[in-house]
Amino acid sequence: MLNPLQPERITRGDAVRPLLVLLSLLVMLGPALAAFGDPPQGTPRKIVSDDFTKNRPEPAAASKATTTPANNNGRLGKTPDRTPPTPGPRRYRLASSPIRRTRPTTHAAVVAQLGITIWRLRPVDTNDAGGRTLIREKGKSSGWVPERVEGETMFREGDHVRISVESPRTGYLYVVDRDLFSDGTTGGAMLIYPWSDADNQMRSGRLVDIPAQEDDPSYFTARLTSPNQVGEILTFIVTSTRLDLPISDKPYQISNVEMAKWEKIWGGEAERFEMEGGVGEVWTKQEQQASARRSSRQLTRDDPAPQTIYRVSVADSKAILVNVRLRYTK
Repeated sequence: MLNPLQPERITRGDAVRPLLVLLSLLVMLGPALAAFGDPPQGTPRKIVSDDFTKNRPEPAAASKATTTPANNNGRLGKTPDRTPPTPGPRRYRLASSPIRRTRPTTHAAVVAQLGITIWRLRPVDTNDAGGRTLIREKGKSSGWVPERVEGETMFREGDHVRISVESPRTGYLYVVDRDLFSDGTTGGAMLIYPWSDADNQMRSGRLVDIPAQEDDPSYFTARLTSPNQVGEILTFIVTSTRLDLPISDKPYQISNVEMAKWEKIWGGEAERFEMEGGVGEVWTKQEQQASARRSSRQLTRDDPAPQTIYRVSVADSKAILVNVRLRYTK
């Protein structure tokens, strides 16, 4: 028994022995501990949709799908409301990141997110069961189905395109359009959203379609207006308060000085994550309803997540700015 009044004499060997045991344990546990650190070099980074959709409202209990157990013939009973099964979280892979990645240097820096789904329209097929949009062309109407594409998709001249925007934070959405040229320069900055009768307030679960499905036309077309144009740059800005801008039914030109100021204050290092397996999925009834101008429906945690999630390190928590490039070819 140790005498608390008389310290025990410790030899050099006694002091070294615990260190040797600790080193042996570290060697044995090394592979397991490495699993909790950074992934091996070359392993693509991934995220899940839960981080984006967690602020959406919970689905109403009455709208959740329920199935009856299989009978003796192995057939499932019918669901009362015909609601599709609840999807699980979707996985996203890192598609692009800044060339120079640095950690935030100030305590004020935060990571903000913005969800953007780019749709390319195709003619309706007899097997389509999702949402459809009606297009009026030269006195006739035809049905089209929006399909998801990735953020860096190459569009052919004449393609019909629509965009859905979702923000997990409350704010006000503004969209600026600039032509992109082959030498990397851009044309004049034009504010194309909101317009006079648009509600640009963002909240979790609310979708904003550009153009809106009620607009005529309800899409925009990929056009090369000059020989050296290669696409467009769409700048999406979500601010905590409304900007003092003259909103009307016509695009409003933003000065180069003002655009540079916004990009410096609200921009940041952006990473683009693409949903795995999302390309080709069609516009759903839930997305159609959540983006309708006079609808109060919001996307729930069980409804589709955005195709592309942008994560931006920003120093000013009052706004987030994301530049999205649309590439065109003849």
